[in-house]
Amino acid sequence: MAEPYGDLNSKLHHLYAVRFHDGEREVKARLWRVICREFFARYSTEDACVLDLGAGYCDFVNNISARRRIAVDINPETARFAGPGVEVHQLPLEKLAEVVDPGTVDLAFASNVFEHLRDPEALLKVLANVREVLRPGGRLMIIQPNVRLVGGAFWDFFDHTLPLSERGMSEALAVAGFRIVECRARFLPYTTKSRLPQWAFLVRLYLRFRPAQFLLGKQMLVVAERPR
Repeated sequence: MAEPYGDLNSKLHHLYAVRFHDGEREVKARLWRVICREFFARYSTEDACVLDLGAGYCDFVNNISARRRIAVDINPETARFAGPGVEVHQLPLEKLAEVVDPGTVDLAFASNVFEHLRDPEALLKVLANVREVLRPGGRLMIIQPNVRLVGGAFWDFFDHTLPLSERGMSEALAVAGFRIVECRARFLPYTTKSRLPQWAFLVRLYLRFRPAQFLLGKQMLVVAERPR
């Protein structure tokens, strides 16, 4: 996650311990294993360099196949959850370019990250850093709450500070010099505590059956590319 207000950084592990107890984290990890295998694997290759922005419990980066896997988060607990071979950096996303070389990343991934930034200016600064580390033609994949669909429930999490719809996110990406490749207003449900099916075969069906996403999806999926 990128740097939010005040001294919340030092309390992140307490916040997420309250928000996700051990049983919920295990369920969440199982869901992400299926989601990565059934959907996100198509965006990466075995020889790619993949960057997980605001990696949290490393649910994405632990389950994606790539030559080099990098996790960045300010939460000190992230390193504990990273799988073998995952490179972890504890710092704000605004300082990403200090630890990742320019033009070396094939795929950057951000799930439930940008809504924690303090304002649009911070978002543009993070996007500039991401663009710098991506190779020409490299992609940024974003999943996050679509405020147009979740409405007031967006504020159910007190560290949510920057509400965006898929249109606002696309506009910010265009300003930051990205080209939009794919934009879905509805993809995943708002949280893993919602009505997303918990069994692996139902998750696979959900990902393959777009009408279910139109019914339950309240998080956007936006894929953007650094122009060549």
